[in-house]
Amino acid sequence: MTQIADRIAALESKLKTLKARQQHDESRRRTLESRRNRKADTRRKILIGAIVLARIEQGRLPKTEVNAWLNDALARPEDRALFDLPLR
Repeated sequence: MTQIADRIAALESKLKTLKARQQHDESRRRTLESRRNRKADTRRKILIGAIVLARIEQGRLPKTEVNAWLNDALARPEDRALFDLPLR
């Protein structure tokens, strides 16, 4: 009977180890996915900003309209200062 109990204990220990490894792997996968999503989001924002700035320079988008968007959207003083907007 002792051999069976020892085998059960060994298998339970191995199961615990494998569950911990699985949890670690899942955590790492979520971290990598989150990092990938943040990078993609940052890239989208940069590309959109570049397109908007290019359209302003080409005269295809009125700078006053973009300034109105920024004035409505930006609240932090340091953000407003980047675009020479008056403080609220």
